[in-house]
Amino acid sequence: MITGTMFFTWLKGEFVGKDQYGNRYYQDRRQPKTGRRKRWVMYNGKIEASKIPPEWHAWLHYTVDEPIKIDQKKPWMKEHLPNLSGTVNAYVPQGDDRRGGNRAKGTGDYEAWTPGS
Repeated sequence: MITGTMFFTWLKGEFVGKDQYGNRYYQDRRQPKTGRRKRWVMYNGKIEASKIPPEWHAWLHYTVDEPIKIDQKKPWMKEHLPNLSGTVNAYVPQGDDRRGGNRAKGTGDYEAWTPGS
């Protein structure tokens, strides 16, 4: 973590909660005379914005006043995954060179446009 952010958090921060990844969320202790309280996250490990689950993202960006409770999740919601690009777990579509580079042939339903036709 960055030392300046840790010092600012110790000085002015009010702990709001923690997510399943160990990230800790804070807001200003004092309510400003105008505007709204500043909100921020202290990451557990590498600083990576995609590690923030949707319920906390909504709170950080003032979409909701209180973080969404875990029990409010709907059955159709998937578990949050951080960005996997650049890792061995990254999505690689068929036809990509990393999967052999073999693509399905065109289906023949494409007609090229010709001017004047």
